[in-house]
Amino acid sequence: MCLGIPGQITAITDPARKLGLVDVSGVKREVNLACIVDAAHPVEACVGDWVLVHVGFAMSRIDAEEAAATLAILTELGEVQAELAAMRTSGQA
Repeated sequence: MCLGIPGQITAITDPARKLGLVDVSGVKREVNLACIVDAAHPVEACVGDWVLVHVGFAMSRIDAEEAAATLAILTELGEVQAELAAMRTSGQA
């Protein structure tokens, strides 16, 4: 199952291509930020944002409380471990 899993943007790796480094429970991956940037929130302003990551894209910005609650629910359901394993094996940033 593919889920949107919360992560925090820790760095912008390629502003021109809208790529950033996201930390998802200690697993760091480069993801595309194009879905969450606009004129009011450019790519450079994304560091520190919490986002839902799905198939290599940051799909939406969320707040820290929503991120924590989502991670807790996914952990209870046993889905976090599978998603993190998939992230680890699908390529490293």
